[in-house]
Amino acid sequence: MPDKTYHHGNLAADLLQAAERELVLNGIESLSLRAVAKRAGVSHAAPAHHFRGARGLLTALAAKGYERLIEAQEERQSRMESDPESQLLAIGLGYLDFADANPELFRLMFSSGKPDRSDPHFDTAAQAAFGKLVEGVRKVMNADPLTHPEAMTQVAASWSMVHGLADLMISGRLDGPLALKEISETEREAIMSRIMLRALGKS
Repeated sequence: MPDKTYHHGNLAADLLQAAERELVLNGIESLSLRAVAKRAGVSHAAPAHHFRGARGLLTALAAKGYERLIEAQEERQSRMESDPESQLLAIGLGYLDFADANPELFRLMFSSGKPDRSDPHFDTAAQAAFGKLVEGVRKVMNADPLTHPEAMTQVAASWSMVHGLADLMISGRLDGPLALKEISETEREAIMSRIMLRALGKS
């Protein structure tokens, strides 16, 4: 009789959810296919069968992370003013929102060597996230970063600023200097926005 786990209707989604939970609880280095399968309630062979091993599973999880990052950014954009500068700030704030809510997944996506960055799904998702920033800068500067070096330099400056903020924030290193745990969400948003505006040469 065929292994029932191979006919599991939501196998991929369930395995990714289980993998993310293992990532949160035990970290990247301790994540195993057997633990993921056990958490998902499927045979230990199911993750390897579906994702071709641990690297494939982590690659798919990271790709999904980029898609969720874009969703967080678009949610922020929907609540901000429509002018280019506000929309670029929203992209940055959405980046921080995602990192704050998903620190382990954020590190897997950006800092880990585990995902296969040449994987088509991963590459498409990562490029789409990068494309949001490129488009945001294009509208602010009225120049295409893909053809104007100065605009691409601004992309790098903006990304470096927000990624640095995200990394410092999720590591707790901004809690002391900025008292992030002692202020309201509105106050924190205002501080982060002021910092990000400095990447645009504004204060």
